[in-house]
Amino acid sequence: MSRIPVVVKVLYLLWLAVWVPVYWQHNGVVNFLWFCDLANFLVGLGLVLESSLLLSSQAVGVLLIQVVWVFDFAGRLLFGRHPLGATRYMFELDTPLFVRLFSLFHVVMPVLLLWGLKRLGYNPGAFRLQTAIAWVVLPLSFWLGEPAANLNWLYRPFEQPQPWLPPTLYLLFCMAAYPALLFWPSHQVLRRLFPASAAAASPGT
Repeated sequence: MSRIPVVVKVLYLLWLAVWVPVYWQHNGVVNFLWFCDLANFLVGLGLVLESSLLLSSQAVGVLLIQVVWVFDFAGRLLFGRHPLGATRYMFELDTPLFVRLFSLFHVVMPVLLLWGLKRLGYNPGAFRLQTAIAWVVLPLSFWLGEPAANLNWLYRPFEQPQPWLPPTLYLLFCMAAYPALLFWPSHQVLRRLFPASAAAASPGT
């Protein structure tokens, strides 16, 4: 019996079919290297395949980022200021409103990920998979993305200047910091909140 309703899979794929060409046209294909944007593809694949590993890896990788995005966006809406500056682009009038509205997927994705983990369970192999993904995506973001695009905050964390390290060394720092400071804590919390999936790795992963 399917653990993810067919209607959820179909609606998600329909949304993806609209979101991809809109973002591609207005932001370019390299923009999909943002962890949150890339997660949209992997979450879709995870839903269709009912893969706890894929959904778990994206929860490890972007759940906290998405929550921070919502916090920053809500701060601007409610109090007129960005606590972190992560969502300033949502209020830049030179970007069409309908394009900015597509970024509201950040609000829905945490709920969808948590719901998916409740249905499928958490796969402890998620930390290793997301780390491997990051070690591919971060260098690609550095080599293919312009510094102005600041993909995955590789030049300016939360749009704040980073004067301490040259760009290449900061890339290496990020490749260590993302797993250590984001993925591992998220992994530890999620593995305690959700039961292990049927395909979970052996204890100690």
